[in-house]
Amino acid sequence: MSATVGQIIKCRAAIAWEAGKPLVIEEVEVAPPKAGEVRLKILYTSLCHTDVYFWEAKGQTPLFPRIFGHEASGIVESIGEGVTHLQPGDHALPVFTGECGECVHCKSEESNMCELLRINTDRGVMINDGQSRFSKNGKPIYHFLGTSTFSEYTVVHAGCVAKINPAAPLDKSCVLSCGICTGFGATVNVAKPKPGSSIAIFGLGAVGLAAAEGARVSGASRIIGIDLVSSRFEEAKKFGVNEFVNPKDHDKPIQQVIAEMTNGGVDRAVECTGSIQAMVSAFECVHDGWGLAVLVGVPNKDDAFKTAPINFLNERTLKGTFYGNYKPRTDLPAVVEKYMSGELEVDKFITHSVPFSEINKAFEYMLKGQSIRCIIRMQE
Repeated sequence: MSATVGQIIKCRAAIAWEAGKPLVIEEVEVAPPKAGEVRLKILYTSLCHTDVYFWEAKGQTPLFPRIFGHEASGIVESIGEGVTHLQPGDHALPVFTGECGECVHCKSEESNMCELLRINTDRGVMINDGQSRFSKNGKPIYHFLGTSTFSEYTVVHAGCVAKINPAAPLDKSCVLSCGICTGFGATVNVAKPKPGSSIAIFGLGAVGLAAAEGARVSGASRIIGIDLVSSRFEEAKKFGVNEFVNPKDHDKPIQQVIAEMTNGGVDRAVECTGSIQAMVSAFECVHDGWGLAVLVGVPNKDDAFKTAPINFLNERTLKGTFYGNYKPRTDLPAVVEKYMSGELEVDKFITHSVPFSEINKAFEYMLKGQSIRCIIRMQE
């Protein structure tokens, strides 16, 4: 048994002391896991736009000091009472949402929205006791999304940890714990394009490219990328996008442009921007009779979706999805196997890699639009 089991661990963490200011790497204390929790040694983490959004604290309640990070891979260091699906030494991915296995959602084959462990961006403490497992000089440091992977060690609810194949490269599989699965699953699990079909992908950031990858794997023949930044098209070709439309190049609604391109509309559409106009366009650009649009992006809380009811009556379908409809503990190991077999090409999502000491470079790359995913090597 490890000498650290049951003990407080002192390690480095990148702390956000205030909104928008560079993270500061400092020593923190990480408490041992309590019942139903797991302490992980984080080996690799990557930067997601969600981290940046809450670090900037624009449009939400600020909560600082905080340890961000939620896309990661690591090794189980110790487990709390009652944890049975994990053991010290297991290779694992922490996930921002979870699977308690007991609620009506977890027991349903049609949902992955666990009642207990569903994403909560405002909570900065553990569910069990409302306390943080991080502290510095006796003062608590807040958690983020129940994961806080910008720390060499972190404590996570066991229901938010997926055990994976120990042969899987942790420096690559870490990106599967958030954005890649969100986009890929939206296509393969929800849109389900048929071989030879057409699909429109709105937004060619990391999630949109993952949705395009899902379309490529599914055998869609026309994968149309829609983005306001034309320079993204060249990169998108690597993910199967073979046509590109920039709405700024047209003087008519983009849904009309796509309908004209495709003889009435695409078979499927996946929206990955969070723009309410893009959501409406995605729905209205699918073909009547069988077209299906899937919404992935998170809109402003005050936005409202508006379309003519006849669009539904003409047998277009609109669906939403959360984390690609994957149950983390049940489904994520199989996604990792898709990567291991070469069916899902993960490496091309990774554009940069930096040591933990240079974590702020990852923020710079993302803010400048230079990276899809930047891997942060935690153990230097």
